[in-house]
Amino acid sequence: MLDLKGRSALITGGTQGVGSAIAQSLAQAGANLIVHGLEPNDAAIETIAQCRAHSVQVTPLYCDLLQPIDQVLQQLGDGALAIDSKVDLLVNNAGVFIDRPYLEMTEEVFNRTFHLNIKVGYFLTQYFAKHWLERGTAGRVLFTGSINGLLAEPDHSAYDASKAAVAGLVRSLCVALAPKGIRVNSIAPGLVRTPLTNKVLSQDVDAVRWMELHTPNGSVPSASACGPMAAFLLSDGAEHIHGQTIYVDGGMNAWQQPDLPASLRGHLQ
Repeated sequence: MLDLKGRSALITGGTQGVGSAIAQSLAQAGANLIVHGLEPNDAAIETIAQCRAHSVQVTPLYCDLLQPIDQVLQQLGDGALAIDSKVDLLVNNAGVFIDRPYLEMTEEVFNRTFHLNIKVGYFLTQYFAKHWLERGTAGRVLFTGSINGLLAEPDHSAYDASKAAVAGLVRSLCVALAPKGIRVNSIAPGLVRTPLTNKVLSQDVDAVRWMELHTPNGSVPSASACGPMAAFLLSDGAEHIHGQTIYVDGGMNAWQQPDLPASLRGHLQ
């Protein structure tokens, strides 16, 4: 079911974190990869090496996604097809969290968040959908959303709104593209350990324990937990799954709130 041999994937933001985990799972399933990143760095080199260990073709492609969309499409879309004209899997994983408290939010931060988390994936999917339809290719698209698209946090207003928009976009693109043979879905990770989240988690043991208490399976795993579901949704085994957001969150989205631990009773003010 996870056989992706003969397929080629472009993964945005694929050099670290969840994107790297997706890249490695797709490589393990046999897909050739074009791994997008902002610039060459140690994380990119490591991800590419780990993917190549599965004996697939892996090519890095560096591009600043904050450029105007026409430039992004030229560098990333045209660039990917120049590398491999058979690209038939698109993973819109790149995103950013740069929020500040709502009353301090600026238009620049808001626009940057929506540009990277929504706009790039929206138009990159359109770019490849046109390409696939011209060639009769049954393409497959995967977005990376977040549990924050469903459950809010106080100082995450723009980020939460952008990830909720991902879920809505996936449904809309399903309705627009499924009749044309193009499949669109998303994964929505809960809290996972990445180079970005590790900076916070390593400094606050109490916060980690609190997140574990809010997760039914009690786990805050590495980003590798996200890779197999991504590979499945892009595989033939998911041929009748369209327009869905699959939560990879240990059950967090299903739990209104955990019971108050006995150690906290009488200590909350």
